Amino acid sequence: MDRLSSIFELREMLRQLERDVGLDRLSRTERDVLLAAHSLSVTPGAVVSSDQIRSHPLVASVTQATFYRAVRSLLGCGFLERATGSRAKSYTVRSDRIGDQLARL
Repeated sequence: MDRLSSIFELREMLRQLERDVGLDRLSRTERDVLLAAHSLSVTPGAVVSSDQIRSHPLVASVTQATFYRAVRSLLGCGFLERATGSRAKSYTVRSDRIGDQLARL
């Protein structure tokens, strides 16, 4: 099997996984912001700052305006929540809502 075939198969498996949980309904930037924030959360409910998310390799090349549009959208969907008792631009990831909420989008 050549390398392009292997890459295609991996991408297709990833797309299927994203479809299975409903992530395919988010834009690519929204998906990347959500996944970056989740990867930075060491424990469920951990607080992640927008600066941490912005510096993640998945979203480092995204413009600031596009990044904040994606964050607003994820806040609206309930996948990110503003962290309580924390400074501005701090969020918690609600990965428990993946699947249920996306079905309603």
